[in-house]
Amino acid sequence: MSIRIGILGYGNLGRGVECAVKHNPDMELKAVFTRRAPESVKILTEGAKVYHVDEAVKRKDEIDVLILCGGSATDLPVQTPEYAQYFNVVDSFDTHAKIPEHFAAVDAAAKKGGKVAMISVGWDPGMFSLNRLYANAILPGGKDYTFWGKGVSQGHSDAVRRIAGVVDARQYTIPVEKALEAVRNGENPELSTREKHTREVFVVAEEGADKARIEEEIKTMPNYFDEYDTTVHFISEEEMKKDHAGLPHGGFVIRTGKTGWEDEHSHVIEYSLKLDSNPEFTSSVICAYARAAYRMSKEGQTGCKTVFDVAPAYLSSQTAEELRAHML
Repeated sequence: MSIRIGILGYGNLGRGVECAVKHNPDMELKAVFTRRAPESVKILTEGAKVYHVDEAVKRKDEIDVLILCGGSATDLPVQTPEYAQYFNVVDSFDTHAKIPEHFAAVDAAAKKGGKVAMISVGWDPGMFSLNRLYANAILPGGKDYTFWGKGVSQGHSDAVRRIAGVVDARQYTIPVEKALEAVRNGENPELSTREKHTREVFVVAEEGADKARIEEEIKTMPNYFDEYDTTVHFISEEEMKKDHAGLPHGGFVIRTGKTGWEDEHSHVIEYSLKLDSNPEFTSSVICAYARAAYRMSKEGQTGCKTVFDVAPAYLSSQTAEELRAHML
């Protein structure tokens, strides 16, 4: 039987999830829920329905896992606890500083409804988180470093677009090359947030908007820009479409450490991603964890989970026997 998937929100991430479901033969897309007029939303999957978001709870018996594709700034803190009462859900909440409080709110809602809720699924948080954990377990005496980019951050771009007077925005995160090389060379530098990355923002502003105010709001935004050297460029809509239509991203998780009785041997663990489409890759990770949420729910588990709580075998469509034969 196919895992019946619902998508809430049909932006870049929602469209990516639709594509990812197509490539997972044990899944089928049943419904897309949107805040827009349903007749205005054209999806690619034959047979799947588009409903207004107000219809979602009425359709809960038709959906095995609801994937929440809203933004972390204002959508997911409200949506995930709300829908975790009625559905097994997966979200991509990526405001690292607020994950503990998001977890607590979602955990209470999911347990109340007897559902499984998977939060902060993607590549960071998500795959990078797992690699940090594995590397810490293997090299307990060491240092962690995470570098993102160069690429477009969907969450940061979304946060900028919510500023009054902003029509569109793209935010690029850029590693500081000097810092990255020092880490790879095993120098174990002490790096501040500002020394590891810079941020570059391209903004299309409304005609007559106060650009100085917009720039100040961007540069001082807590949890997003206030700890970084940030450059803001105001450009036209034409320039945005021509030069910033893609959504590439990537990055590196590095841990350095030593082994031996006297710490005589040095080691560097590095995991890297180079992504042509940030939302499509994130969507592919989400679908794997939707499979896990479905399986954990079938076992009777409830409450909020993160990638740390999921055994790798739950992610794969292959059987345990197939995994042992071909991947172990």
